[in-house]
Formats: sequence, C-alpha cells, structure tokens
Amino acid sequence: MSRRPDTAFWTVLGLVGGLYVLLIVLMLSADVLYTTPGHLLEALRSREIRFAIWMSLFSSLGSAALSILVAVPLGYALSRADFPGRRLIDALVEIPIILPPLVVGISLLILFQRPLLKDLGVTYEVPSVIIAQFAVAAAFAVRTMKITFDQMSPRTEWVAQTLGCTRAEAFVRVTLPEARRGILTATTLAWARSIGEFGPVLVFSGATRLKTEVLATTVFLELSVGRLEAAVAVSLLMVVMAVAVLLVVRRYGVRP
Repeated sequence: MSRRPDTAFWTVLGLVGGLYVLLIVLMLSADVLYTTPGHLLEALRSREIRFAIWMSLFSSLGSAALSILVAVPLGYALSRADFPGRRLIDALVEIPIILPPLVVGISLLILFQRPLLKDLGVTYEVPSVIIAQFAVAAAFAVRTMKITFDQMSPRTEWVAQTLGCTRAEAFVRVTLPEARRGILTATTLAWARSIGEFGPVLVFSGATRLKTEVLATTVFLELSVGRLEAAVAVSLLMVVMAVAVLLVVRRYGVRP
C-alpha cells in the first residue's frame, strides 16, 4: 500500500500541532529574553515580592492539603458508589473549572458577606487567600482522583473484604496505597493551580501588599505601576514552579 496518504496526514497534524507548540516556545522565549539575571535578583531583593513568594507557598500548600482531603473521599464516592444525585454532584464539581475566575471570586465575596459568615472576618484576610485557591483547585483534585479510582479495578477491594476486612479497612489498607500515584498527581496539580490563581484571590482577598499579596497578584501590581521588568521576573519564577510540578507529575504521578 502507498504511504503517501499517511505522510500527508501526519504532516498536517504536525503543522497544526506544531504551531501551538511554537507559540508556547515563543512566549517563554520572549519572557526569558526580556528580563536579565539582574532583574531577577532585584525582584528577589524586594520585600514585597519576598513576602508574596512565602505567602504563595504557604497558601498553596494549605489549599492543596484541603483539596486532597476533599478529593480522595469525594472522588472515591463518585467512582465507586451509585447513589441518587450522583450525576448532579459530578457536574457540580466541575463548575469551578468552567466558571470565569472572577465569577468564583464574586460568589465567594457575596457568600462570606452573609450574616452568619460575615462575623468570621475572613474577607480580605489571609484565610480568604486559601479559601479562594481551594475553591478552584479542589475541583481539579476531585476530577483527578475520580479518574484514578475509575482506572483501578475494584477486585482487590472485594478480595480484601472476603478475607475479613470491612469496606473502610479495605479502602485504607488496599485502595489508598494503590492510588498513591494519583494522590500525588492530584496534590501537585492542586498546588500548581493554587500558585497561579488570580481572579478569585483578587476579588475575595484583595491585593494588599505585605498582607494578602501572592505571586499572581504581584504580577498585576507590578504591571499597574509600570514595572514590566519586575512583572516578567516574577512570571518567570512562576514558570519555573510550573515546570517543576509538571516534571514531578510526569515522573511519579498518573495522567489526569
């Protein structure tokens, strides 16, 4: 058989896909070529940016921890259990993924202005940063854990139960160890999503320097005062973090 049709097919796919890959490479190259090591060092010497780095690390770790605490049981229930409203809940979990980020922030702001929650004093404080990040990151973690459990055969759980384990014991002793790669993937994705979250944090937490400022809002603040070099330097820091997360997921995790 002639290979000419295959050659044309793969050539078209390569051209279409290659254009998008080229765009990504050009974007990253533009950032790297625009800034210099001096700009990076100057950004790191800034008290505000150093605070934003530590705040981002602190809040994203808290958000990732909360996300995985929700994602493991909810992902397992959506994968294994058959209960009324399962499809509805499955759809509701995806809403934070498809909603515009600013809408998520506005919704959180309105929710925590209600009488019972307003007295907590969360809005525009440090806890609001974690909540804003968690509201979106948890959805990605739940989806990842559901896919993980979907890919796992329930046979090992059934065997454990026939040997005397309860459903809970089988889950802890058999299912969780088997799902460890998926848990790592869900955690790192939630952390990465939290690091890059901007819209909900800006609306719900504000961008107060040395208080609720994170790296994503730092880029916005630096741009708003015309300091493009500092904004690009901070952006490169976030790119490095994102690449590190991707390497961890590719090496140790599972594909979401």
